[in-house]
Amino acid sequence: MTATATPATDTSATDTHVTIIGAGLGGLTLARVLHVHHIPATVYEAEPSERARTQGGQLDMHEHNGQAALAAAGLTEEFRAAIHEGGEALRALAPDGSVLYEEADDGTGGRPEVLRGDLRRILLDSLPEGTVQWGRKLTGVRPLGGGRHELTFAEGPAVTTGLLVGADGAWSKVRPLLSDAVPAYVGTSYVETYLYDADTRHPAAAKAVGGGGMFSLLPGKGIQAHRESGGTLHTYVALSKPQEWFAGADFTDPAAATALVAREFDGWAPELTALITDGETPPVLRPLHALPNGHRWDRVPGVTLVGDAAHLMIPSGEGANLAMFDGAELARSIAAHPGDPEAALAEYEQAMFPRSAEEAEEAVLLYDRMYGPAAPQSLIDMFTGAEQTR
Repeated sequence: MTATATPATDTSATDTHVTIIGAGLGGLTLARVLHVHHIPATVYEAEPSERARTQGGQLDMHEHNGQAALAAAGLTEEFRAAIHEGGEALRALAPDGSVLYEEADDGTGGRPEVLRGDLRRILLDSLPEGTVQWGRKLTGVRPLGGGRHELTFAEGPAVTTGLLVGADGAWSKVRPLLSDAVPAYVGTSYVETYLYDADTRHPAAAKAVGGGGMFSLLPGKGIQAHRESGGTLHTYVALSKPQEWFAGADFTDPAAATALVAREFDGWAPELTALITDGETPPVLRPLHALPNGHRWDRVPGVTLVGDAAHLMIPSGEGANLAMFDGAELARSIAAHPGDPEAALAEYEQAMFPRSAEEAEEAVLLYDRMYGPAAPQSLIDMFTGAEQTR
């Protein structure tokens, strides 16, 4: 076996596990693919239960990474059953509501949409009972030498591990074992809102969004929305503002925060601004952060990272896909090197570093297309292939 995860006070225990911090998509994919290879793992998650909070919006799963990870996990059939049919449709609107670009979902796009919560449920249901330990918030990690670490939690006993994987996201508590890098604000924040039963209660906004995704952009700002199941419209309003600007908004007062954000879109079509002003949940501020492009570290015995913990980048549609592919590839490497975790971790990191660096560079380019001086035409040109001819 490849690692141990036993109570620190029980030095006689000999059970062997891979210890995973974080029950997001990357950590759960790792645990599932390890299970497929008959390698036990324990996932420690700070949330008290699977249903402690909503799990974000819709994800497009890409053939070369997210779908490949699901295939490695043996979950393609379950994934296919959860796909939001028609979700790949796309439209770009001008601020006055006129259509600049439209693309139907004819089923050949190769990037089917699925709710993050549904994907997480599929992964959780595929794991042996007890694999995920809920309500176990990591509070400290102490190297013990020889690749072993002691983990302490806000609740429950300490754990020692011989193979530790940080799948604990942007503000990873495992990352400092490997790197001094911390995420930096990229200059743009999202404000998240929802409209429910939109076809009946918000028909103009529902028509504007269409059957899949919609974006309406100008340099430095935009309204992006996606139709989810049950007529839900999930919106991210983007504003390129310093964090101090958002700090001046009281997001504990939903009406005041909504009014402040909406003022940035004065004069836009009412069917677009309704996605802000008619929101049926309090607006949630989501500042965008990223690790340095090309983030990497020297090999440290007994520990590695997957997903945002390893390579948090500007949102580009690749984050969840990369996290799941990281998990599947790390599990494959562990299975390929029984009894030699260092060879497994080195092999995984050698492939992961350039893969994530390339995606981070693409994310920066996409960010400029979306919010840079040539938006929205720069993004439309990407979809039509016009930028390739210039």
